[in-house]
Amino acid sequence: MKQLFLIVSVLLVNSLPAQTNHEQSGWLFLINGTKLNAKWGTHFDVQMRSHDEWNAVKNILFRPGLTYYITPNQNATVGYLLATTNLRTTDAYRTLSEHRVWEQYIISHRLLTGNLSHRFRLEQRFIPTPGHNNKQFAQRFRYFFRDVQPLFKTDGAFTKGPFVALQNELFFNVQNKDKLNGNLFDQNRAYIAAGIRFSKKFDVELGYMNQLVKGASVNTSNNIVQLALYTRF
Repeated sequence: MKQLFLIVSVLLVNSLPAQTNHEQSGWLFLINGTKLNAKWGTHFDVQMRSHDEWNAVKNILFRPGLTYYITPNQNATVGYLLATTNLRTTDAYRTLSEHRVWEQYIISHRLLTGNLSHRFRLEQRFIPTPGHNNKQFAQRFRYFFRDVQPLFKTDGAFTKGPFVALQNELFFNVQNKDKLNGNLFDQNRAYIAAGIRFSKKFDVELGYMNQLVKGASVNTSNNIVQLALYTRF
């Protein structure tokens, strides 16, 4: 499946028009998963993203959720997201807020000495319209895989040490795409990182992401440096 989605991603990217804006930004990503008991838990992540050239905060995202553990390697989550966007004007910033409801399913399995996970997420988006009080409704589907491999061989589960991470995420507009970019394909995020697992509860990683966004007329290729902190309780 991973190879199939990579091929689809390459074909989609290569089919985009040539006019593309290039940007550079920084993202800070904090994520926590907490198990309340054998079957239930909570999810929470927060992100801060900069404008082009790192000169101001563009986005802040808060994403809480409630998780049900189907099996040790499968879980389903339903949650809410608040995403704020600071728009730059000639003399000030204006903030827009997008609300989302989201549902996801994750399945993971061992690969070599590490772990490969697949995430399928559906989002119901209430998108603000600049200059208007109303919000537009749209749905988006996202497929994500993440492969984490320790740099040193481990006999059992990977609980401590340095690692490398490789991930990719595809975004598709599945409802009301005409209110967005007019296309099924929305964006692709390819990411590679190096990190340290300090314990079963805490990871830190630093990586590079390329975010390719399909626009209605002009595309955006965003080169991102991301610092990510993962906690598990």
